[in-house]
Amino acid sequence: MALSSHIPTRVSLIDVGPRDGLQNEKSPVPAQVKIELVHRLQDAGLKEIEVTSFVSPKWVPQMGDNAEVMAGIERQPGVLYSVLTPNLKGFESAVDSRPDEIVVFGAASEAFSQRNINCSIAESIERFAPVVEAALAKGIKVRGAMSCTVGCPYEGDIAPERVGELARLMKQIGVQRVDVADTIGVGTPRKVQAAMEATLQHFGIDNVSGHFHDTYGQALANTLAALEMGVWNFQASVAGLGGCPYAKGATGNVSTEDVVFMLQGMGIDTGIDLDKLVDAGKYISDFLERKPNSRVSTAILNKRAG
Repeated sequence: MALSSHIPTRVSLIDVGPRDGLQNEKSPVPAQVKIELVHRLQDAGLKEIEVTSFVSPKWVPQMGDNAEVMAGIERQPGVLYSVLTPNLKGFESAVDSRPDEIVVFGAASEAFSQRNINCSIAESIERFAPVVEAALAKGIKVRGAMSCTVGCPYEGDIAPERVGELARLMKQIGVQRVDVADTIGVGTPRKVQAAMEATLQHFGIDNVSGHFHDTYGQALANTLAALEMGVWNFQASVAGLGGCPYAKGATGNVSTEDVVFMLQGMGIDTGIDLDKLVDAGKYISDFLERKPNSRVSTAILNKRAG
């Protein structure tokens, strides 16, 4: 069977491991280890890396070394380094670190917005408007993370109209591209396509990405569902690092290794060296004293050991 004409021949991945993946780790991960992880990811061929978050260390102590990590990275031309900025204060702290892109975030669920950032969706957009404006004025790109686009731990299913409304609000304040995120990993292919369709009413196909958690083992199926719509940008986390502190039971991001293996098996170019990627995942997993949360990594490491 021939691939659908919509399926892209090349896919670009954003590795969110250093930020989204490590932010919930209880014991401190030294800046040097985070820097080494970024270096290993870019050496494996990643062209977009979400490095850190400029959030109050009171809320996310793990990201308290943000400036040190950004300063320590040996940047490679052609690699985009992004950081999360939850408010204007965070953005102002981030500017000196010269990020290529900042990430603002909003939820398609009112309850999640209240629990996650203590304000309504409308208030969150209002809060981010000056951040977006300040970033664009300095020539820094802006991405909007849209969480809970298919399901919420407090509200259950999320209607696609709600996702479309959030996308519209993000577009209105100047956000250039958005992530359609299944934060708690309850999405299935048709639901993900409906959330994508709602987003595509406001953003072109080149300005959307899929961010799927693997809580119920659906992340690869959801990636394929988005690929079939022509989506060519996805977020994943090396070694399957990370979860969501406000989403009980969310086991975290799909592993970059698993996504790359699937894409390569489909003949889709990612520009990523899978062996080097597995090495990067093993490096951080060894530091954290646990096995990589990636089926592909497990298989490749077992094969090497054999």
